Amino acid sequence: VQLVESGGGSVQTGGSLKLTCAVSGIADLFPSFDVGWYRQPAGEALEFVARFDGGVGFVSSPVHENSVKGRFTISRDNDRGTVYLPMERLVPEDTGLYSCNVRYIGRSYWGRGTQVTVSS
Repeated sequence: VQLVESGGGSVQTGGSLKLTCAVSGIADLFPSFDVGWYRQPAGEALEFVARFDGGVGFVSSPVHENSVKGRFTISRDNDRGTVYLPMERLVPEDTGLYSCNVRYIGRSYWGRGTQVTVSS
C-alpha cells in the first residue's frame, strides 16, 4: 500500500492550497477505508485535521477539527482512490507537515507528508 501526498507549498496568510493524497495498493477496498489528514508542526505532536469514514452502502459525513472548520474541506474520490484537502484562508498556525492516513479493520497506512508553510 502506498500513499503519496502532494500540493503543499509556501503561501502568505489568507492564501489557499489544495492537498491531494493518491492511494494505491488497496484497489477495490478503498471505499471501505476511513481516510484522514493529520499535521505536525515542527517540534510538536501530530494533530488531527479531518476525517472521512469509509463504508459500502451508505454515505458518511466528513469530520473536521474545530480550527479548520469552514476553511478546509476533506473529500474523497473512491473511483480514483484519492483524498483531497482544499484549504482556504490559511493562517500561520496551519503550518506543518500534512500527512494522509487510511485505515480499515486494524490496518493503518501513512504517507510521507507534504509541507505547508504559511507566513504572516
